[in-house]
Amino acid sequence: MPLTDDTACDLVFYTHPWSRGQIARWMLEETGAPYRQVVLGFGTAMKAPEYLALNPMGKVPTVVHGGRVVTEGAAICAYLADAFPAAGLAPAPAQRADYYRWMFFAAGPLEGAVIDRSLGVAPNEKQQGMVGYGTYERVVDVLAAAVVRQPFIAGAAFSAADVYVGSHVLWGMQFGSLPKRPEFEDYAARLVTRPAYAAGKDIDNALGAQLAAANPA
Repeated sequence: MPLTDDTACDLVFYTHPWSRGQIARWMLEETGAPYRQVVLGFGTAMKAPEYLALNPMGKVPTVVHGGRVVTEGAAICAYLADAFPAAGLAPAPAQRADYYRWMFFAAGPLEGAVIDRSLGVAPNEKQQGMVGYGTYERVVDVLAAAVVRQPFIAGAAFSAADVYVGSHVLWGMQFGSLPKRPEFEDYAARLVTRPAYAAGKDIDNALGAQLAAANPA
């Protein structure tokens, strides 16, 4: 649960409720660590010099922990799992092959394939050798096979990799960028029962409602 905006805290979370910040929010709630949230508006606030000094891309999420800046959803999930080991969100180092593999599969091939398809980009046969994902269909098939191999993406236990991969699956099925295949629906059903997932959603939904009320169409 975030602290009030004026509370001193060495963990600061920059976000917007209608953004990839939802991934980092879920991860923060899983750690149980106190954090201070800073909600930035799209455009001016995210492109202000003060924020660009933290994240030159001018996007959210960004986490600052003890003065250390972490951007990019997968990196934030991996970092927070290591920064708060008591939460048990990362396998032992010797057991992290699937953990790293699928977290960064989602950050690379999956996101690339989904975004290109959403933009109407369909690589031809020659171009498929240049893009990291090959084809959208191949990525979907590989991901579907991965989520049924084990109870969770990296093994028997839930981990930060499930926050990241699961966020892509949940978002993709909600907005139609991934098909509602039984493999994805079963995996998603295991994730949405987590209290931290529900807590993060409640926070972002409330923030979204506040923004909508303050800026009616």
